[in-house]
Amino acid sequence: MKKLLYSLLLFASASLFAQKNTSTKFAIANDVVGSVEMFATKGNMLQGKGIPRTKAALPQNLKKYADLADNGLVEYKFIKGYEGLDQLTVAQINEMDSLPKDTPVFIDGYEFKNPETKVYAEILNNKQIKEENGKKFLTFTTKVK
Repeated sequence: MKKLLYSLLLFASASLFAQKNTSTKFAIANDVVGSVEMFATKGNMLQGKGIPRTKAALPQNLKKYADLADNGLVEYKFIKGYEGLDQLTVAQINEMDSLPKDTPVFIDGYEFKNPETKVYAEILNNKQIKEENGKKFLTFTTKVK
C-alpha cells in the first residue's frame, strides 16, 4: 500500500514539475526511443522515410509507446550496419546518478517508468535532478539549450 501511495504521490508531484512538451515528436528505431529531430540528421543511415503513426493507428510492436504518441509517433528502420548509436536503459540512466533503478525518468515531461525502456543517449540533454517528498528523479529535454 505504501508503495502504491508513494508512486501516486511521485507521479502527481512530478507531473507538476515536468509538464509535457507537446511539440516533442518521439520516434522509435530498433525498439529504442529517440526524437524525430534526432533522426532528421541521420538520413544516410535510415531506410526510407519514417512512418508517422497516430495513437489509434499504432501497430502492436509500438503499443507500449502509446503514452509518447500525443504528437504522433514515427517508426524508423536503420540500414544494416548502422544500428550502433549510443543507447541507455532507464535503469542505467538512474544508476549514473546513484538513483534507484526503478525511479521514473522524465524526458520533455513524458514519464518513462519501465526500467528496461531503451533511449538514445543523444536525446538526453539539459539534465536536472529534482526532488519531491524526499524522492529524487531525473528530468531531461530533447533540445540542446
